[in-house]
Amino acid sequence: MKNKDKLSIYIDSTSIRKRVVQLAKRLNKDYKNKVPVFIGILNGSFVFLSDLVRQLKIELEIDFLKLSSYGDDKISSGDIRLVKGLNSSVENRDVVIVEDIIDSGSSVKFINELISHHKPNSLEFVALLYKKNMNKLDFNIKYAGFKIPDKFVVGYGLDYAQKYRNLKSIYIINN
Repeated sequence: MKNKDKLSIYIDSTSIRKRVVQLAKRLNKDYKNKVPVFIGILNGSFVFLSDLVRQLKIELEIDFLKLSSYGDDKISSGDIRLVKGLNSSVENRDVVIVEDIIDSGSSVKFINELISHHKPNSLEFVALLYKKNMNKLDFNIKYAGFKIPDKFVVGYGLDYAQKYRNLKSIYIINN
């Protein structure tokens, strides 16, 4: 199936670029005169993080976390494991977690608890895609690029079985 997937464009690259610029403007304003740590959640966020930080005019640091919950499936197993931890201290720092997509909210809850344990000064999330109706978070996602329905999407860093991350737009797989 993986080589025979039929893709339909869902969010084109121009719309993504415009939204990334808008998010960066808000972050530039909100973090003016601060030096936040942007933490990308691997592997999916690397494209979004790269485009986002190149639009930022503020001083910042970058680090990464890697979690595992999907494997090669389209649905999260719900069993979240930390595969790669932080290389820097976030205590008393302003932290911005960069996610490609928030769907069930399980990963974000896990990250929120993990980072909060390190006592940051502030903790916010920025997600390119946000499935608002799919999660039951008890905290707000301040920076959401696109609110989308429950669709499985690929491209722009998002994958299916490690494929499609390199696509410039976001697509839906039609079986």
